[in-house]
Amino acid sequence: MFIYLSKKIAIPNNIQLRCVSWNKDQGFIACGGEDGLLKVLKLETQTDDTRLKGLAAPSNLSMNQTLEGHSGAVQVVTWNEHYQKLTTSDQNGLIIVWMLYKGSWYEEMINNRNKSVVRGMSWNADGLKICIVYEDGAVIVGSVDGNRIWGKELKGLQLSQVAWSPDSKVLIFGMANGEIHIYDSQGNFIMKLVLQCLINVTGAVSIVGIHWYSGTEGYVEPDCPCLAICLDNGRCQIMRHEHDENPVLLDTGINVVGIQWNYCGSVLAVAGSQMSPGQDKQINVVQFYTPFGEHLRTLKVPGKQMYAASWEGGGLRIALAVDSFIYFANIRPDYKWGYCSNTVVYAYTRPDRLEYCVVFWDTKNNEKYIKYVKSLISITTCGDFCILATKADETSLQDETEMDPVAAMYVLVLCNSIGTPLDSKYIDIDPLFVTMTKTHVIVASKEAFYIWQYRVAKKLTAMEINQVAPTRKEGRERIYHIDDETSITGDGSLDFSRAFSATKDAICCITASDKILIMGRESGRIQKYSLPNVSLLQKYELNCRSYQLSLNCNSSRLAIIDITGILTFFDLETRTVDSTGQQIVGEELKFERKDVWDMKWANDNPDLFAMMEKTRMYVFRNLDPEEPIQTSGYICNFENLEIKSVLLDEILKEPSQPNKDYIINFEIRSLRDSRSLIETVGIEDACTFIEENPHPRLWRLLAEAALQRLDLKTAEQAFVRCKDYQGIEFVKRLGNLQSESMKQAEVAAYFGRFEEAERMYLNMDRRDLAIDLRIKLGDWFRVLQLLKTGSGDADDALLEQAYNAIGDYFADRQKWMNAVQYYVQGRNQERLAECYYMLEDYDGLDKLANALPENNKLLPEIAHMFVTVGMCEQAVSAFLKCNQAKAAVETCIHLNQWNKAVELAKNHNMKEIGSLLAKYASHLLEKNKILEAVELYRKAHHFLEAAKLMFKIAEEEAKKRTKPLRVKKLYVLAALLIEDYHEQIKNTQRAKLKGRRSEATTALAGLLEEDASLSDNRIIDNAWRGAEAYHFFLLAQRQLYEGYVDAAMKTALHLRDYEDIIPSVEIYSLLALSACANRAFGTCSKAFIKLESLDMLTPEQRQQYEDLALEIFIKHNPKDGKKSDLDSLPEGRGEGKLPTCIVTGRPIADYQFWMCGICKHCAHEQDISNYNFCPLCHNPVG
Repeated sequence: MFIYLSKKIAIPNNIQLRCVSWNKDQGFIACGGEDGLLKVLKLETQTDDTRLKGLAAPSNLSMNQTLEGHSGAVQVVTWNEHYQKLTTSDQNGLIIVWMLYKGSWYEEMINNRNKSVVRGMSWNADGLKICIVYEDGAVIVGSVDGNRIWGKELKGLQLSQVAWSPDSKVLIFGMANGEIHIYDSQGNFIMKLVLQCLINVTGAVSIVGIHWYSGTEGYVEPDCPCLAICLDNGRCQIMRHEHDENPVLLDTGINVVGIQWNYCGSVLAVAGSQMSPGQDKQINVVQFYTPFGEHLRTLKVPGKQMYAASWEGGGLRIALAVDSFIYFANIRPDYKWGYCSNTVVYAYTRPDRLEYCVVFWDTKNNEKYIKYVKSLISITTCGDFCILATKADETSLQDETEMDPVAAMYVLVLCNSIGTPLDSKYIDIDPLFVTMTKTHVIVASKEAFYIWQYRVAKKLTAMEINQVAPTRKEGRERIYHIDDETSITGDGSLDFSRAFSATKDAICCITASDKILIMGRESGRIQKYSLPNVSLLQKYELNCRSYQLSLNCNSSRLAIIDITGILTFFDLETRTVDSTGQQIVGEELKFERKDVWDMKWANDNPDLFAMMEKTRMYVFRNLDPEEPIQTSGYICNFENLEIKSVLLDEILKEPSQPNKDYIINFEIRSLRDSRSLIETVGIEDACTFIEENPHPRLWRLLAEAALQRLDLKTAEQAFVRCKDYQGIEFVKRLGNLQSESMKQAEVAAYFGRFEEAERMYLNMDRRDLAIDLRIKLGDWFRVLQLLKTGSGDADDALLEQAYNAIGDYFADRQKWMNAVQYYVQGRNQERLAECYYMLEDYDGLDKLANALPENNKLLPEIAHMFVTVGMCEQAVSAFLKCNQAKAAVETCIHLNQWNKAVELAKNHNMKEIGSLLAKYASHLLEKNKILEAVELYRKAHHFLEAAKLMFKIAEEEAKKRTKPLRVKKLYVLAALLIEDYHEQIKNTQRAKLKGRRSEATTALAGLLEEDASLSDNRIIDNAWRGAEAYHFFLLAQRQLYEGYVDAAMKTALHLRDYEDIIPSVEIYSLLALSACANRAFGTCSKAFIKLESLDMLTPEQRQQYEDLALEIFIKHNPKDGKKSDLDSLPEGRGEGKLPTCIVTGRPIADYQFWMCGICKHCAHEQDISNYNFCPLCHNPVG
């Protein structure tokens, strides 16, 4: 950072000031002094010029109000920004709270304790509470509306300072004897703070400043020190929190009067005075430090005695109360920023995130890309790339440690101009100084420097890409110690251990060009190395400590800004002879400018540079200045006689919304003069001037002016001088044109005045040229307009091209509906298909496919579109239309339309369908997807295979003792598949024997084929047995529970035929239960005999059955109470067996009965009349 005094305001009557405080939000400055002086001032800038924003803008006092009320010297002033209140106190202990009303300040509250003097007042972070400390140890905490919250007398303590913690839970009191006491927000003592900065200090000390940064703008680093405590002897300690055991310790070496953090906690200002060396008088100084104790700058301030310092809200100015004056100093911060290929890269902190927010702002397109980076150290840019130097975070450190025992501490990330990381390197040296060229990144700590030859993909040649990786890496990274002189050539192996040996003369700045690398050291020595093979070429001695170095475009001159802001130049190549006759290389030029904080060489002229001096920009040619320009921007780029500058101060006020107004382009004088000469005097005089001050940009300016006036000779000469081959060719083409108006039209088009050029062409009746112009520009809407409005017939091919180009325009923007209209007119079937697909207009796509001729190359594509959305029929028809039957079959298989696949395979004599089917089915079965396999076989009309699998599932479910209804359903499904199989066989035969045989013959032939092709007769003959078994099993139980015990018993008797399907235990248990309930104890006894004889029972179960039988038959005689139907029921499944009613379970002896058309099972007509569906197969009762 750089700091300089910029303004001074005198207090009338030479009244001495005692305190000053700057309101961070509204910008009011309150200052108090002797004799009750209290003033509120406000500096405001009034300018509409964008260039004069920020510090460069002239500022005037918009408020200068003297507040009456105090009689003694005002010693403490403090702002409550949240509630716009000012609290002041004088030497008599009088406290006044002031409020703003209609643009003026008025007394709101007064408090006077009359016992002691106020030493400190502090509002908490949200402005709701104020803590007031008195010299005699009294503490009062009050609310913003004037109510006292609590008070306390700290006996025997002399208070001098007070501060709240950011969360308002802790109060810190500073004592006049140098002690720090910590209390909670209710006034309870917590602890006494140990001041490590006072170790080895003797004599009386007093606390003069406590400031705890509240974190409202985020922190520069996670866990950043933010609590600063300072004593009058210059000792200071900066802590992370009140319990921090490792604070940052400072010895400022001055007699301190006050301290304050800037708005974002990145800079601590320490104000005071010190004895000037060699003179016995005190000089006022302000020292600036980072939160980590690194000294940034010292500002010397004139006057006898400084009393206080206060930062402005944006951290760009600081107000200092000295004698009877307020001095203002401007700060030029070292922002983390850079500029690469029209992109400004800048970083800022946010209170809601621990990382830095790095913004890549493309100033050309006004687009921004955001990247969050932890522990960012610096941003360095060159060409199209930028380097982000960061501390390695712990996770990456762990990964690194696994590979490498010595884990790197820092990371260099190479990014492009939109923030995409391209490469990264882990290094061990602290990247205090980073510079980059188009091929190298150079990083220096205080003792060593590391060189990385980076490469990016577009720069690699084919040969380098094909090389083996290790050889490409060799020599890409090297490290050197600054004191290495002998071994520096050739050697530079990556051994970080040598980088940590100390040096007496540390590195303080670096810069590099494509040819050389310059290192500045604290003693003033400059070391020059060659690049890319690093060797020490020269040492130069300067009598200043460099702070910033910069090389011009041909590496002949070095610009040096020293630690005090003085700019000097050193010519690296001049050879002179000293008094002893020895030749000396390099010479310091007799040139010096003060208060310089930024400078930039022109990229294309070694004698041109721009520099920032306070709030003025100067441009120098051969060390001669042009008139200055008022601005406070940072210089991005200097090229083509134009300087691009960025107002970073303004951008960082609202960093998330950068405004293009904050990028300013300045033209240098020679460019401005040439332009005015051309406009006012003429081309010849301008040509003479440009010959005296040659530059490609000026020649281009002249060439363009000559073209405008059709002075082709001058234009050609100027284009030759600025090496513009296209310009020369254009001038030659103009020379070949006869018509003057044609030349003017061509020139208008050359300068981008296309409307004018088109108008000229049409006036000459050259519509073809107007159309050509619009085609070159890609303005197809206008091309179409011109083609339609012309008198002659439009060229059909061109018209189609225009329609298609407009269609492409809409398609690129995903406006498919609009695109369709134009593609239809342009007969572009390919893009039309794509649009229909994107619009999901499958009818349109189908119509398009039907309209296409056979074997059109677009048909397979359309078919694939249908496949992706599962439209099998349309896909098949498209494939068949282009004779791709195999693809059609594959589509059916893919979409599980196996019946269609089989049909297509048969129609096209494809043999592999059966094997495909089997393969797919086995694949499903392997994965235990049996139901999917059943569905597959069913869809492919392979009903028998489906039925076999279904029976298998049903049997497995039965074994698992699943719900009987579920098992019945599975058996019914299997049986229905067998019925489908019967139907299929019949239909096949019917088709074969069509018109030749009778119905009976067909049926007989079907049965014969069935019999001939069947190995597993059991499944087909007894298709319904499983369904019957579970149907009667369920029916018997239902009848039993509904109380129809006789019917239940008769139904249970049927179940004896199904012992192969339902376990015997289940059947005879049910029979015994229903017979017992029906009091048919003879049947019950037979059921028990059967149960006791079953082999599958365990001895315990058998015993239980025997006990139960004994219990029943002791009470009841084992005879049926009435004539049982058992005798009438024939045993087994003989020929004479009567059909059974599937509704009631009774045998059917009637001649007339109902039969189901599907399962062929019977029922009594009066019983089935109550049903809509067959109780067994659930087919509708017709």
